[in-house]
Amino acid sequence: MANDARAMDAGIDAAEAVEALLAASRALVGIAARSLADIDPDVTLPQYRALVVLAARGPQRVADISAELQVAASTGTRMCERLVRKGLARRSRPSSDRRVVRLTLTAAGRRLVQRVTASRRKQLAAVVAATADMWHPAVAPALRAFAAASGEVPEDEWWLGFPSVDDEAEPIEA
Repeated sequence: MANDARAMDAGIDAAEAVEALLAASRALVGIAARSLADIDPDVTLPQYRALVVLAARGPQRVADISAELQVAASTGTRMCERLVRKGLARRSRPSSDRRVVRLTLTAAGRRLVQRVTASRRKQLAAVVAATADMWHPAVAPALRAFAAASGEVPEDEWWLGFPSVDDEAEPIEA
């Protein structure tokens, strides 16, 4: 209610904003699905999302990935196992705590995320160019704030630039 009141105070119809975001989210999911299907049709959107979590947050326990994706632990475990079998992620154990098993991106997983992101960027640039007269200075900051409020890590803060496996971690043989 308080957020609706703030939106109304700012001259924004909250219901209209939600409807616009729903339409935009359908378009964005379509772009994401096409980008992924063009590059690797064997990777599902949920699996790709797990790779993005690893790219954004670095090595993670499967339980943490499951929580981030808001899926049951068993679903997260099966999804991560498929990523390991596809060679896009690998299990490792940090030498500081041998009981912990983390999932990390492999070089192939990192390349997949980079290629899909580049494809999405290209498709989004075309949409922005086609709607250039509608982009006001407040739109980009509002979208960044929306993403942050949704828990997304800004791409420039992603972990992608670092090695695939912790320096202190040892890969676990499959």
